Amino acid sequence: MRIGSAIVAIWLLIGVLAAWQRDYFEGGDDPDCERASTIAVTILAGPLNYVGLNPKIEECGLPEPSE
Repeated sequence: MRIGSAIVAIWLLIGVLAAWQRDYFEGGDDPDCERASTIAVTILAGPLNYVGLNPKIEECGLPEPSE
């Protein structure tokens, strides 16, 4: 179990590094939905960012409550 946890932690740290290198953490205190989603999917993609994957969320619509 420790090895799996270590692999997941390293995977996510690599994703954070990729987001940081792309300057996704710069530029404002109030991130919009698209920016926050792009940061999240970049972190989840982890090392895949370095083999050509560049995940971006272009449109982010939140569902409306039913009436």
